[in-house]
Amino acid sequence: MLIRKKGVKAMKQIFNFQDRLRGLNDAIARYPLTTAFLLAAAVINAFDISTSKDYSKYLITFVVGAFLGAVVQVAYERFFCKSVSRVILMGTAVLLTAGYYLIIMTAPKLGMEIGIRTSVALFALLIAFIWVPVIKSEISFNESFMATFKAYFNSLFFSGVILGGIYIIIAAVDQLLFPVDYKAYSHAANIVFILFAPMYFLSLIPVYPGTADKEKIESAAHCPKFLEILISFILIPLIAVFTIILLIYIIRNIGGKFWTDNLLEPMLVSYSITVILLYILASRLENKFAIFFRRIFPKVLVPIVLFQIVSSVLSLAGTGITHTRYYVILFGIFAAAAGVILSIVPVRKNGIIAAMLIAFALVSILPPVDAFTISRRSQTVMLKNVLLKNHMLDNNIIKPNASIPEEDKKTIVKAINYLNMMEYTNRIEWLPGDFSRYDDFYKTFGFNEYEAPGNINQQVYLSIEQETPIDITGYDSFVHFNVNIPGDNINDNIGNIVKSGKNYTLTKDTTKDQCDIYLMGENKKELIRFSTREIFDRFNNYNTSKGSIPTVQASFTKENGLAKITFVVQSLNMDKTPNQVYYGADIYAFVKIK
Repeated sequence: MLIRKKGVKAMKQIFNFQDRLRGLNDAIARYPLTTAFLLAAAVINAFDISTSKDYSKYLITFVVGAFLGAVVQVAYERFFCKSVSRVILMGTAVLLTAGYYLIIMTAPKLGMEIGIRTSVALFALLIAFIWVPVIKSEISFNESFMATFKAYFNSLFFSGVILGGIYIIIAAVDQLLFPVDYKAYSHAANIVFILFAPMYFLSLIPVYPGTADKEKIESAAHCPKFLEILISFILIPLIAVFTIILLIYIIRNIGGKFWTDNLLEPMLVSYSITVILLYILASRLENKFAIFFRRIFPKVLVPIVLFQIVSSVLSLAGTGITHTRYYVILFGIFAAAAGVILSIVPVRKNGIIAAMLIAFALVSILPPVDAFTISRRSQTVMLKNVLLKNHMLDNNIIKPNASIPEEDKKTIVKAINYLNMMEYTNRIEWLPGDFSRYDDFYKTFGFNEYEAPGNINQQVYLSIEQETPIDITGYDSFVHFNVNIPGDNINDNIGNIVKSGKNYTLTKDTTKDQCDIYLMGENKKELIRFSTREIFDRFNNYNTSKGSIPTVQASFTKENGLAKITFVVQSLNMDKTPNQVYYGADIYAFVKIK
């Protein structure tokens, strides 16, 4: 009897495995375009791994094509029945994929803007994949979401197990039989996560139209008991306790701290996402916890999100709009609208939320009101207004000015950092065409980007960027010397220079709190003098985390009608405490005698 039971169990496992393989074959036939794009993505990524060349533009194009292929397939299943319609939809997906590639191919690299736009577009396509097959269907969005949710984690689990097994086999072969190239691990991950995992995921997604197998749909959308317990008796109580703490904090700080607490902003966004996600997952559960959650929490979500929106808008006065702040505010508007809708419409109508989410995602990436156009204009205007306010911009030419208020300096630094990060500086007509944040900031604005005013205890060590060329054209000679302050009250001869039969001496005059460098001609005539205080003043409040500086910031020039000297700092050390200040520098001096 026991042997018979074991035999029956083994047969069931064999049939289940055969069903899985049959499901993969069905997924390939059901999603041929997606399969082709995923195969192309796996191949191009294999080339990337093997050659170390950058094929990222092709890879991301194929991923976009795979998503589009999946969406047009579920659209065909929901609204069409003729084969010609399927061909037209697939052709449209191919054209859209080609259009995407034509857009990104002109970019020198895949920067942050392209990455975020693509990620948002892929997210919108994922939501469309879940929502489109159940539009005006007896199957609700909640069921489709649950089926997709389960399929994702099932495919992730099995893919992880398979990859772990492959890694063990590769390691065993490498250790016991013969050496295996380390790239084998990357190739294995490429096949599993780019090809197998998505196809296995698609094999678990049922066909939703009325002619489909309703039992299969119900099985795919059924909430497992462990997940029901997790949602109802663990996550919902935890989010309830967190909500109480959050409401108490808001009430206690409504008069001040809440409106300026930037750390609370990501917390509120995460809270909103969690509430909406839990609502959809709990939409078909009928226990008391789930019913209570669906009845109360959408109404609680609305005022919390409205507070967050107001707080985010108020913070724009000091920071301007960035793409991250844009998305925070946009998601806040979505979450508030979603809370209202979830409070008044039946649970079966949650598909409205999906349609809203797709619309908001498209608004955020399509000009002229997208996150990046708005943020670029906002940061550019904010920077320009500060420059005009301090009379630093005249006829589209920036005039350096180190004496502006510290708040204005911070505003300029933040704006330039953001515009540089997003690669927008070349679009601003009044910035130099080849503006570099690292090389040109000081000479453009007149102060250091990394200033940190108000430091009482500070240690600064800086050195010139390695392998940096120094232009010595037009100079007669150069000499190396050190500066140490405080020092003995002595004059040191740095070096002697001979030009046109005349002798010149470069001398270092060190006192307790200062060191001057001066050039003496014949008859003890002083030709030019330079105070090294200018060097240390430039880096006096430098951010201690900045370890190297470009040549332009390390260079100091003094010139008059008799001579010209350029000092290039090789390294600099400052140690400041309330009781002691030490300055030291290793310097090259390039001398030209006129």
